[in-house]
Amino acid sequence: RAVTDLVCVSSACPCDIDAANGWNPTDIHVRTYSEKELFSKAVAFRMTPDADPQMTKETGFHTCFARFTSDFTEYNGYWLANRFNNDGPIEEYWACREKAVVMDLSPLRKFEVTGPDAENLLQYCVTRNIRKLSPGQVVYTAMCYEHGGMIDDGTVYRLDQDNFRWVGGNDVSGLWMREQAEKLGLKAWVRSSTDQMHNIAVQGPHSRDILKKIIWTSPNRTPLEDLEWFRFTVGRIGDFHGVPVVVSRTGYSGELGYEVFCHPRDAETVFDAVWEAGQEYELAPLGLEALDMVRVEAGLIFADYEFSDQTDPFEAGIGFTVPLKSKDEDFIGREALKRRKENPARKLVGLEIASNEPVGNGDCIHVGRPQIGEVTSSMRSPLLKKNIALARIDVAHAELGTEVEIGKLDGHIKRLPAKIVAFPHYDPEKKRPRS
Repeated sequence: RAVTDLVCVSSACPCDIDAANGWNPTDIHVRTYSEKELFSKAVAFRMTPDADPQMTKETGFHTCFARFTSDFTEYNGYWLANRFNNDGPIEEYWACREKAVVMDLSPLRKFEVTGPDAENLLQYCVTRNIRKLSPGQVVYTAMCYEHGGMIDDGTVYRLDQDNFRWVGGNDVSGLWMREQAEKLGLKAWVRSSTDQMHNIAVQGPHSRDILKKIIWTSPNRTPLEDLEWFRFTVGRIGDFHGVPVVVSRTGYSGELGYEVFCHPRDAETVFDAVWEAGQEYELAPLGLEALDMVRVEAGLIFADYEFSDQTDPFEAGIGFTVPLKSKDEDFIGREALKRRKENPARKLVGLEIASNEPVGNGDCIHVGRPQIGEVTSSMRSPLLKKNIALARIDVAHAELGTEVEIGKLDGHIKRLPAKIVAFPHYDPEKKRPRS
């Protein structure tokens, strides 16, 4: 809009006092607007390096969260709240651990995988055994290239016999599945539904208490209070006449939690119902800064931090998503992953840091002079009252209890002592999300 609102007659827009402009003042075209008209900031986002740029969008829940903050940051082509007008991310962190929070996760990429060969396509494209999924079930899985490097991690929802939904972090995963379907000649279709399905996560010890007050389900659907971990149900807000929603018992916080999916046009109705029901339990909004804290503490991985296309699921700490023994069918990357598992080079570990100085993502880790790894994510744990981190370490030094040093500045001038520990640092047996 700036280009059309403020245009020079010269394409180069030189200074008025310039021979390149014929020594003539530049014509300026100005458009005036009502003082009530608002303009949203935007930055260009590319789905893939060769795709056309798209301006940053607002999620269906944007106006709801904008009631509590103006601090938004661009994430995957959408504006998400960074922190809220409270005492900061630590307050939001404690709300998640002790009460309940609501966060906007709409930028997650959703793809509908349908058709007679939909199951065969997913069975080939992801590492988990999709044939074991029953309708209403969700599974967390990795998706890999032929060399074993990860494309993405995400969840597969089995909606029906030949109807699945993939929820992941990037668009490449959907494009990859579409390419594989075409390459193999499968009767399966992969359609993006990201713009048609936005979602919030309600997480924390009181999340079930909040949602069971407002989610209505028909007699043939699982009631919310009976929903098991990694299962989903279909319902409506309030009663039979309410807006339709899909609710899954999933999350990214290490707590009991749910995700609520709806059409963007219904987002405000859904949010208002959740917010009103949550007042009794001191429901609070959660931003990206606090989300990063709870996920690091819970040992949950994040793209471009714990994994990339150069990292296999074993190195990313999610080797459980690669059932090489129980899944005897071929899938993309299987042979490479077998070799990588037999000959591991690096391992994701936890760190406890004996210093109050902040540690940065990417800081080098040393045993003596050589570097043996790097920090992938770090935080100051309010619960544990210490600095902790996730790190990728050479397997030769990955034994629990190994003393290491984290290098600051150039890695040699200043070192912070640390020790390798098991992760997750918080609730390692996953008792809270299972509760």
